[in-house]
Amino acid sequence: MIASSYLFVPANRPERYAKALDSGADAVIVDLEDAVAAPYKEAARETLSRWLAGPEGQASQARLWVRINAADTVWHDQDLLTFSALPVAGIVLPKAEDAAGVGAVAGVLRPGSGLIALIESAAGLAAMRQIAAVPGVQRLAFGSIDAQLDLGMQCGPEEEELLSLRVEMVLASRLAGIAAPVDGVTPGFDDEALLARMVQRARRLGFGAKLCIHPRQVEVVRRGFLPSEQELAWAAEVMAAVRASDGGAISLKGRMIDRPLILQAEQFLRQVGALHE
Repeated sequence: MIASSYLFVPANRPERYAKALDSGADAVIVDLEDAVAAPYKEAARETLSRWLAGPEGQASQARLWVRINAADTVWHDQDLLTFSALPVAGIVLPKAEDAAGVGAVAGVLRPGSGLIALIESAAGLAAMRQIAAVPGVQRLAFGSIDAQLDLGMQCGPEEEELLSLRVEMVLASRLAGIAAPVDGVTPGFDDEALLARMVQRARRLGFGAKLCIHPRQVEVVRRGFLPSEQELAWAAEVMAAVRASDGGAISLKGRMIDRPLILQAEQFLRQVGALHE
């Protein structure tokens, strides 16, 4: 099942790796970029590399992504060389801004590793469709806070000003035939109500996941991307009506049920493992 919750953990805090993995998050992103100050980046790389080579790291590699440093930094090449060779889930590339640069990273990943392209600048936003189409890119992710800074925007806590950019990211992902994109972080990890609203908005827009910055956010995000009890009840009724229809026209509670609604019902049930195909 494709991940709906990605939890960041600083690469220079190995004592937090296990806690992040035990948080319930579908995937953990060990962060060598924003979470690690410049003087400590090389030591953090070595710390993570050693941990991944040990028994606990080897057992966790399938759920671990590594956010390396951006291509215009002095740490990028060694980050990529180190972690593209390991059987982690994949690489998160910050400041993804052009298809050629993203393709260069994707081209050195070992088979089976994915690439998440983090879109967080005007250049990246303008090139989203080309970036999404690069072979090896599994998902786009929205670096919404950095994007605001790059664009000179002053957004409210719910970032309504970024709505059109989010819609374009969903469209770019769909056109490229890749997984639904990953929404950006909600910084206030103590405001569960705000987080829940942001997850629901992301889901309504067509996002399939969200970045988390604290373990407390994981369960809210996980629940938010699952169908509600009402949606599951509706889906079960739709599928019951389909089975009883013998291929004829289907109506349910005064509403015609056509193929798009049947596909939606199947998707809801598949998300919770309740679809019997």
